[in-house]
Formats: sequence, structure tokens, C-alpha cells
Amino acid sequence: MSDNGAGLGGRSTLSLHKLGVFCGLAAAVWLGTAEAPTKLVNAGFSPILISMGMVMGAFVARWTVPTLLKGTDQLFADLRDKPHLIVWALMAGMLWAVANTLTIYAVRNVGLAIAFPLWNTNSLVGLFWACLLFKELRGSGFKGWSRVVGGASAIVGGAAILAYATARQSDTPGKAAVGIVAALGAGVLLGTMYIPYRKAYISGMNPLSFVTIFTFGELGTILTIGLFYFGGVGPVVAELHRARPMLFWPFLGGFCWVIGDLFQNFAAKYIGIGRGIPLSNTNQLWGLAWGALVFTEFSGLSFSEKALIVTGSLVMIAGAISISMADPGASELGNWRQAMLRECDRYGLDAEKVAAIVAGNDPRSERKPVRHWWEAVVMLVAVGIFVWLGVGTKSQHLALSMPWMIVLVVGTILPLGICGTLLWRRTRFS
Repeated sequence: MSDNGAGLGGRSTLSLHKLGVFCGLAAAVWLGTAEAPTKLVNAGFSPILISMGMVMGAFVARWTVPTLLKGTDQLFADLRDKPHLIVWALMAGMLWAVANTLTIYAVRNVGLAIAFPLWNTNSLVGLFWACLLFKELRGSGFKGWSRVVGGASAIVGGAAILAYATARQSDTPGKAAVGIVAALGAGVLLGTMYIPYRKAYISGMNPLSFVTIFTFGELGTILTIGLFYFGGVGPVVAELHRARPMLFWPFLGGFCWVIGDLFQNFAAKYIGIGRGIPLSNTNQLWGLAWGALVFTEFSGLSFSEKALIVTGSLVMIAGAISISMADPGASELGNWRQAMLRECDRYGLDAEKVAAIVAGNDPRSERKPVRHWWEAVVMLVAVGIFVWLGVGTKSQHLALSMPWMIVLVVGTILPLGICGTLLWRRTRFS
């Protein structure tokens, strides 16, 4: 599991650590943007309904993006080689569906700028599982551990500051408490969700394949939640029909989330969940920007309350950076390899082949993907759904700043091109 960048076939020599850092930063931008449509919950729509729209958009995106980049042959090959990972991908999707619903309740009760940093405590949960199950940070020495412990303490401290600021600025303390609990509960579920992520990637599964199976778990879970919440198929259909004029926005949020999640998955693959997840959790900056600049969530707050919110966010960001910059040394990489070999022994995988894939050198990526007619159908159906939803969209009368929204949209698109190019040149999306 060497971190050198000696590429095949004229590939870039960018190191895997740097590539993982770039992926984590790109993930932060897209994951932050994906949460903007959750503000629709303040226009009177149920959090369950918003979550259903996002998951449906994610379902469409999780098929179209991987199909566009690598084709369906990659997916089928991964499933044949590693069928045991199907259940793990489904489990991850189920956890995300519940966590995403909790985040929307949090946004409704305490606002996007406040809820975001609270559920990003998933860094601590993911870090715990990374150390316990996958030997991350073992052998990193005093410097690595001190950065991680300091960063973890900063994240907890920042979350406490934000929780205090939320309680101070809310007119209904009970409502704020529900939002805080929902956000922290989402953090626990999201942090646990990264176990299947890391298990998949030290087994040599392609992130594009993993997220495709992931989506069946999230879709099945949110539909089940919706059926129980609304009381059956008929009421669910009626609610979706009523929400038809706004469904384009949560669909778009789900699509953005998938792009961010793909970058996050590549970060988890190449620098581990203990580093990749905290780095991608700087999405709280992007969420803060959307909440404060576009949706003007800070209007009406006193200077001291704004200072508390900004201070808490900066402290958490500093903690995430401290953790992510503790790059692994040779001893720790050796422990990573042991975790990989354990998975290979347990499931009868070819260790040499898996090691090459883990290092971003999947031999299959050198071959031009075989395209099939049904892939064109998948793309056309996806485009058709978004066009149909877009045509029927109506204004939801939310207060927002259009100039700032344009700035943030442009800032979201740029990392997609930059990091996508780096991934292609270094790994061919393997």
C-alpha cells in the first residue's frame, strides 16, 4: 500500500495522500451545497418529504454518474468478485437515509448554519471506528496522535460552543434542543456509516460500484419511513403530488450530495476515514456560507451570538484540519496493509490484485470500458426526470441573496473539474 505516485500508462505521479486531500476538499464543497435545498423545510414541507426527494435524486445520480464514467461492466465485475460487500453497502445506505432525515429536522429547528457543524461530529465517531477496526493511526507516533487528539478535542469544543449559541438565540429552547439532538444523532449514524466505506475500499471495491449498491439501501429505508409516517402508499403519493412544484430542488440536492459523496469515498479510500472524513467535514464552511450569505440566517442575531457561531465553526474546522494533516508514515501504512490482508484472508480475495487497486492502479482501468445500449437508456431517463421536474417547478418564496447564490454555485463547480481531472490522471477513477 505504498503512497508513491508511480503511475501506469502515462498517469500523473500525484501522491495518494495529496489526491485524498484534494478529494476531501472537493467533497466538502459539494456536500455543503447539497444541504441548501433542505431550507425548503422552512416553507412548510415535512422533513420526511424533503428527505424522500433528496434520496430519490440521489438514486438517479448514483446510477447515472458511475454509468457515465465507467459503464456498468465495472459494477458487475465488482459484485462478482466481492458479493459479501453488497450487504455492507445496503447497510450504509440505510444509515444515511435515517441520518439525512435527522439533519433536515435539525435544519428546521436550529437552521442550516448551526446544524451543519453539530452533525459533523461524525468525525469523532468515524475516527473511533478507524482506529478500532482498521488500524488507522497505529504506528503514527506521538506527532500523529497529538494532532488527532488535539483535533478531536477541538471538534467537541466547537460543537459545545455552537450548541450554547443555538440555545441562546432560540426563542423556543425546547425546539432548539430537538434540533441539537437530531443533529448529534445524525453525526453518530454518519460516523458509523463509514465502517462499510472503509471495509469496501481495503477489499478493492471501486467507489463508483459501492455507491451504486448503497442507493438501494437508502431508497428502501426512506420509502419505509415515509409509509409509516404518512400512513400508507396513498398518502405518500398524495404528499408527493402536493410537493410537485418544489421536488426539483431536493432532487438536485440529492444529485449534488452524490457527487460530494463520491469525492468523499475516494478520500476515504486513499487517506482513510480517520483523515478523509474530518477533511470533508469542512463542508460546514460551505454550509455556513449558504446559511449566512444566501439565506441570511444571521439576520437578527446580536454581535456576541454571531461571534459564538463563527468561533465554534472555526474551532471545529481547526480540529478537522489538525486530524487530516497527520499524514501516515511507513509504520502506519504497514498496519493498513495488515487490515487489508485480513479482509483478503477472510473472504478469499487475491491480495496482490487488491493491493494494486488500493494503490489506485486497478488493471481494469487501463481498458476502455465496454458500453451497452441500456446505459444510454439510463442516462436518458435521468435527464428526462430532471427536465420534467424542472418544468413544473415554482418559486417557494424563500428569502435569499441571488448574487451570493451565483458566487457559491460557481465556487461549487470549479472543484468538480479540478479534482475530477486529478482523479482521472492518477487513478482512472479506480
